[in-house]
Amino acid sequence: MKTSEVVQAWGKILRGQQPSLSIEITKECPLKCPGCYAYDDGHLGGGTTLRSLTDRKGQELIDGVLETVDRLKPLHLSLVGGDPLVRYREVETMVPLLLARGIHVQVVTSAFRKIASEWADMEHLSVVVSIDGLQPDHDIRRAPATYDRILKNIEGQHITIHSTITGQMMKQPGYLEKFLQFWTPRPEIRKVWFSLFTPQIGDSMPEILTREERLRAMQELLDLRVRYPKVDMAKGLIEQFATPPHTPDDCVFARTTQVLTADFKTKVTPCQYGGKPDCEQCGCIASMGLAAVAAHKLWGVVPVGMIFRGSVAVGETWRKLAGGDEEQVPEPAFKVLQ
Repeated sequence: MKTSEVVQAWGKILRGQQPSLSIEITKECPLKCPGCYAYDDGHLGGGTTLRSLTDRKGQELIDGVLETVDRLKPLHLSLVGGDPLVRYREVETMVPLLLARGIHVQVVTSAFRKIASEWADMEHLSVVVSIDGLQPDHDIRRAPATYDRILKNIEGQHITIHSTITGQMMKQPGYLEKFLQFWTPRPEIRKVWFSLFTPQIGDSMPEILTREERLRAMQELLDLRVRYPKVDMAKGLIEQFATPPHTPDDCVFARTTQVLTADFKTKVTPCQYGGKPDCEQCGCIASMGLAAVAAHKLWGVVPVGMIFRGSVAVGETWRKLAGGDEEQVPEPAFKVLQ
């Protein structure tokens, strides 16, 4: 991240705004993955589920995304789902329009459908493909987005792979390295990210890592990042898996990212997982990355997290003075930051 982008993000926080936005642009997905948080009954709270919403299609969807972006003015936008490529025509139309607004755009998909060839060379666009482990496990969990289909649909692209480490994986020695041995030699793969499975409070699932498995996964990642340069995870990020933020209020990612679901009205809270995530077992790579930034000490003395919390407090005060509407917070006092 460039210094100018950090300053822009800081300016938005001081105005009581969230610099990142994630939109579940569709409720539809051809997959039925075990443990998927988006389709958990508690994801949206209040008895509402993602599949029960009325979502948008066609020009209405394109207009909804652009209107929301123009209103909230995020610096970074994630298009998620469901699977965004269910609405591939709309997404292929809106991506250039979003990039023209100076926004960094990330599309998160299973790659069940071929990715648009022109996306390969678009600046400030990231395509993240979710892959659940080695082929025998992945193909069972994520059909019809099988390995063979993904390999065909990412040809000519420059993508990031994201894989969520589960308890089942950590019970098989060498699993993570075998995964990297398969994917990292491929020219389409630009980066590889790993998260750890994050349960909801009270969950009892085979995907959940034990404390020993969590620490072992962390140690393996610290070793693998050195031997596989495409593992785009800093040492400080990986070390945060040992002590994740205890609550959403402690999570920089949750505090700086607004998540809207498919009706463009309902907010997903307290973070992208929705429901009641077990923060003490959080394995979100985005949360760990920003936690590592917060832990960094400026001049070896002042934690960035302390400055962040102070900035949030200032922003909340300004938002209240503006009547609670983050879009109406006066900007002139903060122009010096931009």
